[in-house]
Amino acid sequence: MFAIVNIRGKQYKVTENQKLFVPKMKDEIGSKVTFSDVLMVDRGNNSFEIGAPKISMNIEATVLDHVKDDKVIVFKKKRRKGYRRTRGHRQQYTQIEITKIA
Repeated sequence: MFAIVNIRGKQYKVTENQKLFVPKMKDEIGSKVTFSDVLMVDRGNNSFEIGAPKISMNIEATVLDHVKDDKVIVFKKKRRKGYRRTRGHRQQYTQIEITKIA
């Protein structure tokens, strides 16, 4: 059984007990969160339900950690002008574990 859910503007295919990284959320570590933006559900025995636009069900998850992605270096240069800029960026994510699809 899996579901496609919209979490903070991105769509994820989730199953129970799956861990995934989503854009940073303000919830505390260890807290329970609920996502109600379910777009599709596969029940397992070749039957699925597609929302128009949503399905009235919830996905429950637990916040595991707040982490940062690897650093991305942004380097700008204009030749022969002495112009160089180096910037770094680390995207922030929240790691969650899907506990229940109901």
